[in-house]
Amino acid sequence: MHPTTESPQMIDDREAAGDITDAIFALEDVTIRYGSAVAVREVSLEIPRHEITAIIGPSGCGKSTLLRSLNRMNDLVPSARVDGRVRYDGHDLYGEGVDPVEVRRRIGMVFQKPNPFPKSIYDNITFGPRVQGIRTGLDDLVEGSLRAAALWDDVKDKLQQSALALSGGQQQRLCIARCIAVSPDVILMDEPCSALDPIATLKIENLMRDLRERYTIVVVTHNMQQAARVSDRTAFVTLDVDEEHGRRAGVLVEYDTTARVFTQASDARTEGYITGRFG
Repeated sequence: MHPTTESPQMIDDREAAGDITDAIFALEDVTIRYGSAVAVREVSLEIPRHEITAIIGPSGCGKSTLLRSLNRMNDLVPSARVDGRVRYDGHDLYGEGVDPVEVRRRIGMVFQKPNPFPKSIYDNITFGPRVQGIRTGLDDLVEGSLRAAALWDDVKDKLQQSALALSGGQQQRLCIARCIAVSPDVILMDEPCSALDPIATLKIENLMRDLRERYTIVVVTHNMQQAARVSDRTAFVTLDVDEEHGRRAGVLVEYDTTARVFTQASDARTEGYITGRFG
């Protein structure tokens, strides 16, 4: 077979249809268990670079479990086991010899509840770099990270004050700045706005759009409007229930561009969830 050259029109048509041309993650039949209980079953999808991908679905369907498989946070749960393949830039994240600490540096995590360290704002930002052995240029690193998180103007005169004195929204942006300070490629966000008021939520959403230029973002959210506003692609996960055996597991129902998922869902379960008929 001779190679063929794709015309620009063919490439445009493929991208318009939701095909991914530059995937940073590729999941192949990923099943995640806690002990004998299957939390997520046989998920396969590709996540594109420098886009925002939202994972939506009802409570308990395994969204956060799936998200945590992308940077091996599930390793911290003794009973957890991940089968299948999770590839990052072509490398098997669970392959022999892969350092999970380095994985988590490259693929950072922002949690549902802001969790600043009980230290100064400055020390929160420099904690990770110092652990990596960085001792110089910390002032510039702090400023750059806080600017990237749209927090510098709020705290530039308070860097030695406790991070715990910040508002909830500021604390969450500080956690994003702390993540940025170790130069990740990917930022995972697990319900980053669920504990915030609408104004703080808007600031985080605007920040996510800005960060997309430099980072790949994967966000778990219960907020349908938020997914529609900020994401480029959306994965809908729901619970598959085996009534006969009493087993429940999260399954991927649909994954496409956000515009298609929210306006032309290909599965009735997706449409039912988005429109509020179940979930």
